[in-house]
Amino acid sequence: MSHQKLSRRQALRATAFLGTAAFINIPATAALPAKGKTPPLSATEISAIETALGKKGTYKEAEATHTTPLPRNDLKVTVKGQPVPIPFGFGGWVSIKKTVDGNSAVLMSDTVLLQEEVNALISAAHANGLEVSAIHNHFFYEEPRIFYMHLHGMGSPAGLAKKYAATIRQSKISPANQPPAIAPAGPTGKENFDLPALDAIVKYTGTVNGPTYKYTVGRADLTIMAMGAEMTPSIGLNSWASFAGDKNQAHIAGDIAMLEPEVNAVIKALRQNNLEVVALHHHMLGDDPHIIFLHYYGQGPATTLAQGFRAALNELGKHGKAMSHLKH
Repeated sequence: MSHQKLSRRQALRATAFLGTAAFINIPATAALPAKGKTPPLSATEISAIETALGKKGTYKEAEATHTTPLPRNDLKVTVKGQPVPIPFGFGGWVSIKKTVDGNSAVLMSDTVLLQEEVNALISAAHANGLEVSAIHNHFFYEEPRIFYMHLHGMGSPAGLAKKYAATIRQSKISPANQPPAIAPAGPTGKENFDLPALDAIVKYTGTVNGPTYKYTVGRADLTIMAMGAEMTPSIGLNSWASFAGDKNQAHIAGDIAMLEPEVNAVIKALRQNNLEVVALHHHMLGDDPHIIFLHYYGQGPATTLAQGFRAALNELGKHGKAMSHLKH
């Protein structure tokens, strides 16, 4: 058995142990690692990651996570026949961080693919020692049709980056195969939207990305483990909302990260605010507790759409960790 397979098996056993801790009266503080204790990536490791991928990324020190954006600048996408910018929801990423014990590292990635590109990337991932954890849609009404494939793996930071670079080398998502991003000539999200009004509703501050404005919200109330690493916003454990268009006629698209008991309360909140539920699925394998992700979409005044996102966030953390089913 390879070292990689052994490490992954050990990590999954550890995850299973954490999942049983509540049933054998082990205090939560003993069963789960303290937040913020993930060993940092060194400057040498970060340099090796960026050299392998051929692109500079961002290192989030608070999460000890390095992320490389992988936007599909080669695509022109419409939703309901209306052009939408790539930052609206068509940018992939790959993130690397160490396990909490510092003995290994974890890679997770979300890739943006045309349907005819999916299976070639699956084969390349397996050939290079990475695994597929999810394949699904994030949108309705988009042209061309887009799928999202999540990949993961364990190993050293440099080794994971090399495996990932080899996996995407022949694909359009490789930075080497992408056209350079062209700065939009029109207004940015700062001019398109009333940012203070949106921030007041959502109760967070977003980020301007070209013509879009995006919120990214973590789950500070939870400690989620997968493959021996703590899942945090920069490695994919987040709820988000992206706005395109303008304050009067906006698009919203996003994702809500939920415990299983929260799923239908969130769905109800979104539908009560006239937002469409477009997908319900997992992103990760072996995560504990298991997280379900819901994608949604809507059109209308930006402040009205923001109220729907806030209503969904309001349901998080309210419904406990155990499933309860309606009586029939």
